[in-house]
Amino acid sequence: MKKILVTGALGQIGSELLRKLRSYYGTHHVIGSDIWQKEDEEGPFEIIDVTDEKAIYNAAKKHNVDTIMHLAALLSAKAETVPQLAWHLNMGGLVNALETARELDLQFFTPSSIGAFGPTTPKKNTPQETIMRPTTMYGVNKVAGELLCDYYFYRYGVDTRGVRYPGLISHMTPPGGGTTDYAVEIYYEAIKSKQYTSYIEAGTYMDMMYMPDALNAIIKLMEADPEKLEHRNAYNIAAISAAPEDFERAIQKHIPEFELKFDVDPVRQKIAESWPDNIDASAAEEEWGFKAEYDLDSMTKEMLTNVQMKQN
Repeated sequence: MKKILVTGALGQIGSELLRKLRSYYGTHHVIGSDIWQKEDEEGPFEIIDVTDEKAIYNAAKKHNVDTIMHLAALLSAKAETVPQLAWHLNMGGLVNALETARELDLQFFTPSSIGAFGPTTPKKNTPQETIMRPTTMYGVNKVAGELLCDYYFYRYGVDTRGVRYPGLISHMTPPGGGTTDYAVEIYYEAIKSKQYTSYIEAGTYMDMMYMPDALNAIIKLMEADPEKLEHRNAYNIAAISAAPEDFERAIQKHIPEFELKFDVDPVRQKIAESWPDNIDASAAEEEWGFKAEYDLDSMTKEMLTNVQMKQN
């Protein structure tokens, strides 16, 4: 990768990935894009509606990029409120980005998710290759996206790559409509009010990952030897399997008076129950050396420190 276009660059992943890539490859080698632009944007940036079939192509051509990282999407919980829009944005935008990669012979990354799994998927140590029958529009989009990226690789030779992200936790960007957002909100409320009311029921385990590990995974995968990539567009990656009460215990090591309560949201709870408790990331470990650095305790320590600084 020498010059990279990032779509959805102001979203949960994109805003931090943009900063990470610019520090790694150089500010002017990474072009951000989204449907709006921050006033204090420091590097090259394009206003792009990914549902416009020419917009991504024109930006990629203009900046002579060799890589697209396509992140523009509606997340799980939000997608369930507007499923038709989710299909239009998530799938229409993906096709447009892939077509640009095909026409300009670009390397291509887009993330999948544990949302691609469904209630009939094995919940314990979920295999790399397994049953995938999601019951949400977001999940349907992710399964279709994985297959579409496979198609563009086998049919057109596009160098497509991707990971299945667990829930992502960050102190840099606010929650963006995901089912696992409670695992971000809980740290803010721990600092602010010493208590949190979870919309996910106790005992509901889901895979999580701290954002620095998520960003490092993208770079490591995109820099990997293509000859070693057997699964390409849907690598399971994992770091932390936790339920709400596990976050409570981790926070109480730093804030003993912290209290967790519950007011379960049936929509998000149903989504959470359809996802794995923990997944097998051995394919990513073996094929391109993936390894998460943060566990729940080390992440909690950093999250609380950074949220405290942010709120001050």
